[in-house]
Amino acid sequence: MLEQMTARLDAYGQSLMLRSHRQQILASNIANADTPGYIARDFDFGAALKDATEGTNRQSLAQTAEGHMRLSGAQPGDPKLAYTVQTQPSQDGNSVDLDRERANFVDNSIRYESTLRFINSNVKTMLSAITGQ
Repeated sequence: MLEQMTARLDAYGQSLMLRSHRQQILASNIANADTPGYIARDFDFGAALKDATEGTNRQSLAQTAEGHMRLSGAQPGDPKLAYTVQTQPSQDGNSVDLDRERANFVDNSIRYESTLRFINSNVKTMLSAITGQ
């Protein structure tokens, strides 16, 4: 029963982590808008969220002792970064479209905030159900 109640929170938590990661990537793109040769990066949020939510049911590797080797490479739920397509050719080879990156940044910020509100609402609903109010 508790697992069914928290399943939605797990998905929202994964979404929040991916939104935060995407925000960092978009901020990096914006910060490097004037860097010659910089190629903008991004990832498919829907595919990454699907991988992350399916990955929560899988057993992942963990470093259980200090002497063990550190894990490297992609872990379940890690987004696969891709290079964005250059829409405005530039002489210096920079592929950042500042207008697109700003729009994506604002859109991601709004979706991050709405995910936080969904989590808050879900927790309030569970608390009112538990207390019987």
